[in-house]
Amino acid sequence: MDIRLGNGFDVHAFGPGDHVTLCGVKIPHGQGLVGHSDADVAMHTVTDAIYGALAMGDIGQHFPPSDPQWKGAASDIFLKHAVAQASEQGFEINNVDCTLICEFPKIGPHAQAMREAMARIMGMALSRISVKATTSERLGFTGRGEGIACIATAALVRA
Repeated sequence: MDIRLGNGFDVHAFGPGDHVTLCGVKIPHGQGLVGHSDADVAMHTVTDAIYGALAMGDIGQHFPPSDPQWKGAASDIFLKHAVAQASEQGFEINNVDCTLICEFPKIGPHAQAMREAMARIMGMALSRISVKATTSERLGFTGRGEGIACIATAALVRA
């Protein structure tokens, strides 16, 4: 049996804005996230986890931030590409575990909607998508409220 695990990590700083987009869900917030695309740190991290499991590098290799066509792009484009690559290589994504690290916004009230959005985008059962959050106990840049970090793991199984 061919089982692959991939890990992803990403960070985005807070900047001007009135919401953040996490896992494709728009969450009202006093600041936005800064990034070349829509700065969906969670979706970027899951995308990287899938690419990692496939030994295909990272999101920047497939969608370079130096390429103006990706300016402001919706991150589901990137995630759908990674999912398609897994399928084309004969893999099924067994499950995804995504952990956001931030003091705010609070993720709990939005976690179910985030899971549902990711399941829909990835074409997976909701029971195979985990989205959760933790704080850094007010330590580091996330603890100071300067941005959001995210880690994710994706498990792929040869179909």
